[in-house]
Amino acid sequence: MTGAGDTHHEGVVGDGHPAGAGWVVAAYGELDQDTLAPLEEALAAAADRHGLVVLDAAHVTFGDSSFLNLLLRVHRMTGLRIAAPGEQLRRLFALTGADTVLSLYPSVEDAVGGS
Repeated sequence: MTGAGDTHHEGVVGDGHPAGAGWVVAAYGELDQDTLAPLEEALAAAADRHGLVVLDAAHVTFGDSSFLNLLLRVHRMTGLRIAAPGEQLRRLFALTGADTVLSLYPSVEDAVGGS
């Protein structure tokens, strides 16, 4: 990895970029134990360098328990905000109670500007 989530990995992680005082990591597609490694690397690198990490989840079509576990681990490492989760992710967060732990925002802009 060359930076804090700033490279495209296997179609599940897009280019990262600075936003305000933090870093935005964009994720794509289906995220499960077989596809999660590039996102885990990008989020860990961003968490090491930034006090605020925003996961742009607008293009995530599926996330399983391993994806949820990753988010909860990163949440403990840094200020993690989840931006624009789709219906499937909102259902996952609500069913597991993760929506009471994770910070969810309707857009990247709201997550970056949110308090």
